[in-house]
Amino acid sequence: MLSTIIWLIGLILAIKAALEIWNLNGDTFKKVVFVVLVLICSWVGLAVYYLFARNKMAQWVK
Repeated sequence: MLSTIIWLIGLILAIKAALEIWNLNGDTFKKVVFVVLVLICSWVGLAVYYLFARNKMAQWVK
């Protein structure tokens, strides 16, 4: 039960992060690469995105 809740939270945060990246203005290929990386890396990708890369992502996808 608890593992299902943790999995759902991770899924929701991953979808939210992917949508935030996708809605940025920039190169579509770079956005796809970052979305795939966040989704594949699961919790590690989410941690890196929310703690480090979120504020810099707009510059990276230009």
